[in-house]
Amino acid sequence: MNDIRRSILWVIFGFSMILLWDAWQVHNGHKATFFPAPGKPAASASAPGAAASGVPAASGAVAPAAGVAAAIAGAGTATQAPATMYEISTDVLKLKISSEGGSIVRAELLQHKDDDKQSKRNVVLLDNSAERAYEAHSGLVGMPGQAALPNHFVPMTFSGERSLKDGQNELMVRLESAEMGGVKYAKTYTFKRGAYDIAVKHEVINTSGAPVSAQLYMQLVRDGNKPPGESSFYSTFTGPVVYTGEKKYQKVDFTDIAKNKVDIQTSSSSGYVAMAQHYFASAWLLGDGVQRDLYMQKIKDNLYSVGMRAPMTAVAPGATQATETRLFIGPQVENKLEAIYPGLELIKDYGWLTILAKPMYWVMEKLHGFIGNWGWTIIALVLLIKAAFYWLNAQAYRSMAKMKAVNPKIMEMRERLKDKPQQMQQEMMRIYKEEKVNPMGGCLPIMVQIPVFIALYWVLLSSVEFRGAPWVGWIKDLSLPDPWFLLPVIMTLTTMLQTALNPAPPDPLQAKLMWYMPLAFSVMFFFFPAGLVLYWITNNVLSIAQQWLINKSMGVPPQFNLPDFLKKKPAEAAKS
Repeated sequence: MNDIRRSILWVIFGFSMILLWDAWQVHNGHKATFFPAPGKPAASASAPGAAASGVPAASGAVAPAAGVAAAIAGAGTATQAPATMYEISTDVLKLKISSEGGSIVRAELLQHKDDDKQSKRNVVLLDNSAERAYEAHSGLVGMPGQAALPNHFVPMTFSGERSLKDGQNELMVRLESAEMGGVKYAKTYTFKRGAYDIAVKHEVINTSGAPVSAQLYMQLVRDGNKPPGESSFYSTFTGPVVYTGEKKYQKVDFTDIAKNKVDIQTSSSSGYVAMAQHYFASAWLLGDGVQRDLYMQKIKDNLYSVGMRAPMTAVAPGATQATETRLFIGPQVENKLEAIYPGLELIKDYGWLTILAKPMYWVMEKLHGFIGNWGWTIIALVLLIKAAFYWLNAQAYRSMAKMKAVNPKIMEMRERLKDKPQQMQQEMMRIYKEEKVNPMGGCLPIMVQIPVFIALYWVLLSSVEFRGAPWVGWIKDLSLPDPWFLLPVIMTLTTMLQTALNPAPPDPLQAKLMWYMPLAFSVMFFFFPAGLVLYWITNNVLSIAQQWLINKSMGVPPQFNLPDFLKKKPAEAAKS
């Protein structure tokens, strides 16, 4: 009867944990895992053309909202005629540039397939459709009291080729506005073969008879929706990022921007602004040494921007002033990001374990250069880490073997003194002292390694190289769950075997918990990427092998400590 009561309590406990998990997911802005609420319709900000708003206020101007409104009112040309879309193609990118402000309103990554393998579509990062609002803008704002200058609303004329030809390594296109406020604004995009970073030259052409002061702004505008296909079983960051030489990497959730809880460095002479999501990112980069103001703001419902404003020196009448910038739109390949700008690789966010994760990625990349398969690379990396921690693991398993050897004495003593808890505790300490067993000896060496394996977990979760990377047979994509669920089943079995090899806790409740927790933990792995599951299986198998060998070397034959509820015969279980 007591067993039935305990089982009911465990069910209630498990259900409570599920409810708590769902509540935590919702609290953090994710969809509930087990009991998802009906999805809300996309906000009106995601409709076509919705991203065409949010001109930043000039530095030192009035409050941002008023500055935006004034800039929009001053533009006066946003609705004169439908925008023309110019499609530009390179070997890695297919872009749509709008004649309205010369903004990039769609970016398709030609070498990366969508998560829906049946569709065979490429990843679309920037987009302005019914499902997504995500664009890259740039333009000019004048100083307070000055006439409106060409911003990302103004019509611009296009010139240049539309595609990168065979044998051609560079493609240039130019867009130029009509005169506005005594100024023409031109931008030239330069695309290079194999590159996801685009050189963008901004020219301010003074057509008036007086000097003109202007500020160049560059911004990324995006809705606050998570990318499609994101898993509820692990969380990755989606949102705006600011990087400066002084304060380094600063990310802010969309919800914090909506609540006006933005704490970033707002002025610097170095760094970049970016929009990050799982595997991919976009970023505006301006050369170091140029002073810039940084901002994040909510433009309207479910629409946000991150950007920078850079003051330009006064342009003399009839003169032209140019500013060179770069725009990155592409995958988070760490070494390539670092080559573009030191610090840009931090968009691939490892969190507080970056100091461990970056060297691991470096080793993994070197191993892959030799092995040529990311699945076998994962196995090789875990082998290296286990070898590096062999001595610590050996200490832990020796301690566990000693615990296992004295376990019969402990169990007999507990049964004998079950009504005398104080005496039981004293007797247990005496046995441990006589046998020279440290109850914590098996835990501490393993605790030291936990940060390393968490860092490796984030490396595997964050690396875009695993998207579409096959391993063997049925595993065609290490970034997706195993379609046949064979790896999660193997992972569960190895976890149970590892649990059975460990010494059983003297307390029956702890013994049950030791079995229930790995089972509950294993359920999540049915929804994890195959690469992560492969990493856990490899770690489990190597740990079992090492534990088995150490037990035998110490004269403690490997035994499987099954819990009482698995040892009972069916008839006994029915009676209880």
